[in-house]
Amino acid sequence: MPVIQSSIVEVCAFSFVKNAPHYLMLRRSQSENVYPDIWQIVSGSIEEGETALGASLRELKEETGFTPLRYWNVPYMNTFLDAAKDIVHISAVFAAQVSPDAQPRLSEEHYQFEWCGIERATQLLVWPGQVRAIHIIHEYIVQGKQAAALTEIYL
Repeated sequence: MPVIQSSIVEVCAFSFVKNAPHYLMLRRSQSENVYPDIWQIVSGSIEEGETALGASLRELKEETGFTPLRYWNVPYMNTFLDAAKDIVHISAVFAAQVSPDAQPRLSEEHYQFEWCGIERATQLLVWPGQVRAIHIIHEYIVQGKQAAALTEIYL
């Protein structure tokens, strides 16, 4: 029977440029052991004794250098199966609004970034769970529906 594990967080950073949302896509280094050279949103592991919220803020800072202006717990959990290890991963997803002039300081984990609209972002992403996460963030957080007010985290 597969093990269910929740040890990964994902963060979608976005900003508004001329009132239009732009999403940050990161391209993994070609030397990475796991999924080299793919486009993704910020993602990483929860460390021992760390909360999902704490891990998400740490990963955002480590991978981009960003401190968010506003932050949300997205009403969506990404799930996927690692068949080789027989683990079902459940990943908490967060959204971070950053300054329109913010430019990421990439860690060694990534070598390229792109700010892009929703269509381009979903074209770049490999994983359907991250595509779904961006659509939910776009519809329920960025467009300011009631879910945005209910899920915002005040840091």
